[in-house]
Amino acid sequence: MRVAVAGCCHGELDKIYETLALAERRGPGPVDLLLCCGDFQAVRNEADLRCMAVPPKYRHMQTFYRYYSGEKKAPVLTLFIGGNHEASNHLQELPYGGWVAPNIYYLGLAGVVKYRGVRIGGISGIFKSHDYRKGHFECPPYNSSTIRSIYHVRNIEVYKLKQAKDKGQTARATKFLALDKCLPHRDFLQILEIEHDPSAPDYLEYDIEWLTILRATDDLINVTGRLWNMPENNGLHARWDYSATEEGMKEVLEKLNHDLKVPCNFSVTAACYDPSKPQTQMQLIHRINPQTTEFCAQLGIIDINVRLQKSKEEHHVCGEYEEQDDVESNDSGEDQSEYNTDTSALSSINPDEIMLDEEEDEDSIVSAHSGMNTPSVEPSDQASEFSASFSDVRILPGSMIVSSDDTVDSTIDREGKPGGTVESGNGEDLTKVPLKRLSDEHEPEQRKKIKRRNQAIYAAVDDDDDDAA
Repeated sequence: MRVAVAGCCHGELDKIYETLALAERRGPGPVDLLLCCGDFQAVRNEADLRCMAVPPKYRHMQTFYRYYSGEKKAPVLTLFIGGNHEASNHLQELPYGGWVAPNIYYLGLAGVVKYRGVRIGGISGIFKSHDYRKGHFECPPYNSSTIRSIYHVRNIEVYKLKQAKDKGQTARATKFLALDKCLPHRDFLQILEIEHDPSAPDYLEYDIEWLTILRATDDLINVTGRLWNMPENNGLHARWDYSATEEGMKEVLEKLNHDLKVPCNFSVTAACYDPSKPQTQMQLIHRINPQTTEFCAQLGIIDINVRLQKSKEEHHVCGEYEEQDDVESNDSGEDQSEYNTDTSALSSINPDEIMLDEEEDEDSIVSAHSGMNTPSVEPSDQASEFSASFSDVRILPGSMIVSSDDTVDSTIDREGKPGGTVESGNGEDLTKVPLKRLSDEHEPEQRKKIKRRNQAIYAAVDDDDDDAA
C-alpha cells in the first residue's frame, strides 16, 4: 500500500493533491492514502479564521472550503490530526473524529482507525505542561487564552492511547519523517510503501479495541479547568486498568451490529465561504455535530460538547475556571458574544509553537492590544505606588500564601488613584502593614515579613500569557 505523508498543510489542499498527482505520474502507481500531520486548517468561513491562534497577517482562507462545499472532492482518502494552527471551533465539533469533508477524515483529540488492515493512531495538539492535567473546558467564543489552550494536549487523551495494545500482531515502527511546510522547493511530502492485509476492505474502519477503550473511559471525561490525575495503581483508585477486554469488545460489536465501517455521513454544519460575499462578522457558535451525536449514540457515550453546554448552562459561562479579562475589556465595538477578532497580541514569536514563516520582520512582532491587560507590580518603597488588591496576584506558591487576617474587613482602593490609602475597619493604613506568609518550615508564630521591594515577583501570571504577548 502506497501511503503519502505530508507535514503542515496550512490549508493548501490544492497544491498537495496536485503534487500527489505528479508523483503518481512519475512513480510506480497511485497513492492509496494521505496522512497529514497537523496544521491542517479546515477553515470553512471567516468565523473559522478568527478561531486560529495566528497573527492576522497569517489568516488566509486557502482552499479547504472548496472541498467542504462539495465544489471539489479529495482524490485520495485523507486522514489528519490537529496541530496548533487550526480552525479550533470546527475540529471541536468532532472530538472523537469524523469527516470534515467528503473523503477527508479527522482523527479527533486522539483516535485509532484501520485501513486495509493497518492500524493508524494519532493525537492532536501540542504539549503544554500547565494545561496537561486540565479537562476540555474551552468552547467558542474563545478569548485570548482559550484560543491557545484549546489545542493543548490533555492527560486523558494520552491515558486512553496508553490503554491500547497491539494484541496478536507484530509491532512495526515506521521511520520518523521530518517534513517541511507546503512551499515550493521544500520536502513537504513523502511516499512510503506499507505492508497491508490484501484481504482487508479498502474503506476506513473503526478499531474495535479503541472503541472499547472510549466506552470504558467515558466516565473519566472532565470538562472543567481543574487540575486532575488519571487513575493509577497506587491504592487510591478502585480501577486503573481501562484496557479493552474480550467481553467489552464483544459488547461494542453488538452495539454496532458487527459493522465496523466508518459511515460516510458527512454533513455541512456551517455556512461556507463565498468569495463574492465576504462576511467578516459571522457569529461564532458552539455546535453539536450530527456525526458526533450518531457516534456517541451508537457507542453509548456522552458527547464532550453536550457536557460542555450543560456546564455552560449551569455556570452561565464557558470555561468557568478561565480568565475572562480579554473578553470583558473588549473595546472593539463588536458584539461581546463574539471573540475579539483583533488578536494582534498573538505574536508570531512563540517558543512553544511551530513558526508559520521563517522570516522575521518588524511587523511580525506585534504589541499587545490595549484591551489585554497583564497585571504587574513595579518595585517601589512608595506607599502611593503599592497596590493592596490581592486579585492582581494570580499565582502564589503554596509556601507564600497570604494569611487571611491581612484581608479581613479591608477596603481596597480599586481605582488605584495616586496617593490613595487603604484602610482597615479600625482605621489602620494597610499600605503600611507588611504582608505575611505561612511557611511549612517555621512555626505559625514565626511568620516572616515580606519586604515591599519583593512584591513584583508575586505578580507572575500563567506562562501561557507569554505566548499571547
